Amino acid sequence: MTTIPSATEIVTIPCLKDNYAFALHLRETGRTLIVDVPEAAPILAECARRGWGITDVLLTHHHWDHVDGLPDLRAAVDGPVRVWGAAADAHRLPALDHALSEGDVIEIGALRGAVYDVSGHTLGHIAVHFPQAGVVFTADSLMALGCGRLFEGTPAQMWESLSKLAALPRDTLVCSGHEYTQSNARFALTVDPENSALRARAARIEDARAKGMPTVPSSLGVELDTNPFLRAKDPKIKAHLGMTGASDAECFAEIRQRKNNF
Repeated sequence: MTTIPSATEIVTIPCLKDNYAFALHLRETGRTLIVDVPEAAPILAECARRGWGITDVLLTHHHWDHVDGLPDLRAAVDGPVRVWGAAADAHRLPALDHALSEGDVIEIGALRGAVYDVSGHTLGHIAVHFPQAGVVFTADSLMALGCGRLFEGTPAQMWESLSKLAALPRDTLVCSGHEYTQSNARFALTVDPENSALRARAARIEDARAKGMPTVPSSLGVELDTNPFLRAKDPKIKAHLGMTGASDAECFAEIRQRKNNF
């Protein structure tokens, strides 16, 4: 569990094989937001154990491993559950109570979240930043030491999306959707081998996973210092890839392609 400002708590909930859902709980009002629902049972069990009533669900994108548990969750919850998701993705999402676009605001009690279009992994993928709580929910856009595979968007779109997230405060907690960090670290070292912060982080990740501990969430500052997908503008990385003089987006595209083939 992570305790963050504004009398708010976040719990990372493992689901399926390597997915994560998140519960964001406001202690003063008792509201609880669930971010993505890969499956209902682990989420319901964790919230029941804590005595948290689920009031809201945020769906970041339409992929089955982020939405398929919603019907079972809604059926098990005693009371209404508001479902938030992207207007641009509404035709592929479960029925939404609130359809969101970039610039919109989610209100969970007194907590307000800014909505970002982070298309790339899918078109219509959204991320939500809650500045009062110091957290951003990024799912399969910005991930721990990685980014989502580009199933629908272009490298230029994803680079633009990641650049939006990179501009948030460095101490922002990044809650992403999968436990891919160990393999991401091994790849990152092939792109940025001289990065001492990355080597140290990779060692910490290996230790954590050997102990069965999650590596998500992470901090944006750590991602900015170690995640090659955020560091495509770094001259050392461009030189290592033989891309000195290339644009940042071109370098990002090369990194993403290398990861696809890793």
